[in-house]
Amino acid sequence: MHASPTWDPHQYLHHSTHRTRPFLDLLHRIPELPGGGSPRIADIGCGPGNVTVLLTDRWPGARVTGFDNSPEMLSAAQQYAGPTAGGGTLDFRRADAADWTPDERYDLIVSNAALQWVPGHADRFADWLDRLAPGGTLAFQVPGNFTAPSHALLAELCESPRWRDRLDGHGRRYVHILGPAGYLERLTELGCAEVDVWESTYVQLLQGEDPVLDWTKGTALRPVLTALGGDPDAAREFVGQYRDLLRKAYPPGPHGTVFPFRRIFAVARTHAR
Repeated sequence: MHASPTWDPHQYLHHSTHRTRPFLDLLHRIPELPGGGSPRIADIGCGPGNVTVLLTDRWPGARVTGFDNSPEMLSAAQQYAGPTAGGGTLDFRRADAADWTPDERYDLIVSNAALQWVPGHADRFADWLDRLAPGGTLAFQVPGNFTAPSHALLAELCESPRWRDRLDGHGRRYVHILGPAGYLERLTELGCAEVDVWESTYVQLLQGEDPVLDWTKGTALRPVLTALGGDPDAAREFVGQYRDLLRKAYPPGPHGTVFPFRRIFAVARTHAR
């Protein structure tokens, strides 16, 4: 069991436009909610809150709570807390998706690029669906690019002789991610009225020097940086080696660096009773 990574909200918000787009695509596929003009919504793994606030654009009167286990992320999210322009409310609380069980009925439980950090997260679906209002929705998206060079090279480097004793396993934390068919089967077996699962590959054009490294510093590289946090020299050495591998895998072009990113989406609605 590895310690939870230390998050850097500022670093995570680099490339925020690319990171936000999948959430907007997910929102467009969520059906109307049963809570009328003031639906109750939970955002699991809300991070710095920049996408949580988008829920109040879709449902202006919603009562939204963002949950996260990172003090750093929750601190950054507090800027969005309070009454919303549409008459709803937005607040943030500390909770871990690995054991979070809703203590009230929700019309929507949503999660954006967070469940990949939770081994066995699909086993939590039954509890979450059980606490949805009739006709409520569970919706999430997770990265599905863990065999891409950005992640495969990270795993190989962690398992190399130089780093194995300190970092073995840190690069392969995502084997619990299901494929689209796996999520479809799991949610259908749980008796949902409607299940919509799909995948998209976003062919992103990143700008700047070593932009793929910059991207991973906000996400996949966080566990390694946390593990090496007490040894700055080792951290610099590791990041330098990883940077060199990424430069070969993702060479810059005349207009930027192409970084394909696959994501898996699911929207499951419960029966209206």
